[in-house]
Parts: sequence; structure tokens; C-alpha cells
Amino acid sequence: MTSTPPPSFAESVAEALNKGCFCITLDRPALHDALLRDSGKTINQELIDARPNLFSNAPMFLSSDLLSQMLATVKAIEAVARLPQYQAQIAAQSPSIARHQFGPLGVFMGYDFHLSAKGPRLIEINTNAGGAFLNAALANAQRACCMEMEFCMNLNDDADKFDTAFWNMFLNEWHLAGRTGTPIRVAIVDEKPEEQYLYPEFQLARDFFERHAVEAVIVDAAALEYDDKKLLANGNPVDMIYNRLVDFALDDSAHAALRHAYLDNAVVLTPHPGVHALFADKRNLIVLSDSDMLASWGIDESSLKALGNVLKTEVVTQEKAGQLWARRKQLFFKPAAGYGGKAVYRGDKLTRGTWEEIVKGGYVAQEFAPPSERMIEIDGSKEARKADIRLYTYDGTILLTAARLYQGQTTNFRTPGGGFAPVFSV
Repeated sequence: MTSTPPPSFAESVAEALNKGCFCITLDRPALHDALLRDSGKTINQELIDARPNLFSNAPMFLSSDLLSQMLATVKAIEAVARLPQYQAQIAAQSPSIARHQFGPLGVFMGYDFHLSAKGPRLIEINTNAGGAFLNAALANAQRACCMEMEFCMNLNDDADKFDTAFWNMFLNEWHLAGRTGTPIRVAIVDEKPEEQYLYPEFQLARDFFERHAVEAVIVDAAALEYDDKKLLANGNPVDMIYNRLVDFALDDSAHAALRHAYLDNAVVLTPHPGVHALFADKRNLIVLSDSDMLASWGIDESSLKALGNVLKTEVVTQEKAGQLWARRKQLFFKPAAGYGGKAVYRGDKLTRGTWEEIVKGGYVAQEFAPPSERMIEIDGSKEARKADIRLYTYDGTILLTAARLYQGQTTNFRTPGGGFAPVFSV
């Protein structure tokens, strides 16, 4: 049995800071001012007050060693995704719309990791990962309360790069779709966007586009219209869609206009059904964690090592129900097409009734890797919060790194002291 290597000095420092640093680095008034300013003052105080646990006061510390390992895993996954063997296997399980590819890679890929004694462990991939604009604002509202924290912030002083990186990403999507110049009008699309918990982010995104001389609107996908030539929002043509829908295959009849416009290549859609099928379907983790299969495809040793950070995943079937139930305490169960932590279950919390529903199909079982912890202070009391790390990436490059602090089974943005937290690399 291979023993776990001792943590590096940087890992030990990061762990010590996560356990014993109770600094409050968030300048909350400055953050609120920035949210009001960057949204063109459409984010009002009422919206902010209704989301008191969207942002944590405390940062998360991460060693540069672990961050490098995470990035290696991202790059290895995206290299595998280009292989014809992988694409053929994924196509067999994907909806037909996913086979339509018009060039874009998909903005704001989200790779979510837990930190374990054996290193980072990838728990899932998201293709419309929310929070990037909010986390960019959060990064700009940090303050140093001591010399050590000032040193950490100097190491991580890249907040000014976010706006440029985000714009270059969207512009590249536009050009990959065969368009020239820049889009005239962009629609930020979701189902009932004003009711979404991250609605303030849509307002930040709208202002972001307008800073770059692109008209932007926030619109319910059901309100879009298609005249067989142009996709229309509020009666005006739309050139590009920043897609936040969780109807990943655009199957909902309410989204028929968007579906038809996409299939006709009448609008640039990002992220799109093809990229979701290629990366974010939870069944893909079965392939990405199968070292024997990957080796048979000729994956090199360094990439196989990086892909070892993908948690072992398998499909749930009636035939395997008995042995999966026996191993349930070491497993986490997720719907293959799930999102946002909905209908996910820790095996040790399962009831027989829930299990009977899971084995009917549509679920994967994933090796359980507990999240790491961040100690925080609330009203003078020191409390532990679970933490996961999200890499926002584009084309295998990190745009932004953030943490989410929470209690319970999954991230919920309802935990006092929890929410999005900046990540300081040490």
C-alpha cells in the first residue's frame, strides 16, 4: 500500500492558517459600494440585505502546490475531452443537440475540488458555473489587517486582471463561432432570472458588457422569440447568449426559440449543450476516473497521475444495488444530470425509501471525499465550516479561484459565516 506523503511546508502553512487565522479581510461596505457601482446601481441595498450569507468575511488559504495539482487535473481532463475515443463514448449517452458544435468552448467552466490528506479531489465539473462576477467583486474588496495578510494579498494581487480576462474569453467565443468584430447585443439568459439567488450577478454581467460597449439585457429564456433569421429579446435582435439555464439540452418547450436559433447557428450560445455533454454530465466522471481505460487510450503517465485526483465514480444500477448499499457509507450519490447540489445524498445518511428511488436509475455513485474545514469566528465563538474550492477556467486556463464555505451536505449560501470566500495562495 502506498503511504500518503507528508504535506509540504506550504500545505502545512495553509492548513495552519485555515485552522487558526480569524482575520476578517472583507471590507463589506467597500464590497457593497462596488456592487452598487458595478451594476449601474441596479443592485439595491434590499437585494444585498436579502443575501447576508452570499459572502464570507474570511478567506481560504491554499498552497501553491495544491493549486498546481488542481490545474494539472483540469488540463488533463480537457486533453482527454479532445480524444476521439472519449468523444465517441460521450456521444453515445448524449442528446442529439449536443452533436451540434459551432466553435465556442464554453465560458466559465467550473472545476470543484475537495482537499484531502491525499491531495485535491475533483468532485464535479460545471459548464455554467455561477459566481465569477461576484467573486471578482469580492477579490477587489479585501483588506489587510496585519503584515502577514498583506503579504498574502500581495502574492494574490491580480484583481485588475479579471475584467480583461473575462472580456477576452467572451470575445474569443464570438470569434470561434465565425463572427467578426464584436457582438452588438448580448442577452444574459436564465429561467425567471429575477427569482434566482444569484440574480445580482446577472446585473454585474450586464454592466460588464456595457463597459465594453456591448448592449446587454437580462431576459427569461421563455420570453425569447425566433423569426427564422434572428433571435429576439424584447423585440430586438440578439447576437450572443450568456447562458445560465440548467435546461442543459434545451428540451423545455418554453425554450424552443433559443433551441431553434442555436441549431440554425443564428446566435452564439455559450455555454452550449455540446460542452455540457462533453464535460458536466456526472456520468463522464466514470470515464475520467477509469485509469485502465484511459491508459488503453494512450494517456501519458503525468496526465494519468493528474486524473487520479478525479474521484472514482460508477453508475448506479439495479444489478449493483446490493453491493452499492453495502458500501454506501463510503459513497456519495448524485443524479447524472444534476446541478446545484439538488437531490444528492451522502451514503451514510440514506434511508431505504430514498435508496429505492435512487436505484430506479439516473444516478451515479461517487467515492466520498469529505470537504476540508475552515475555522471562523462568529460573535466570539469559533466554529468550523466545510469548504470546497472552485477553479473558474477557460480553455484550460484559470480565470479565478474561489472557495465556498458552508454547513450541511452541499453549498447553500444560507450558512452564517459562510458563502463565497477569496482564496489566497501561499
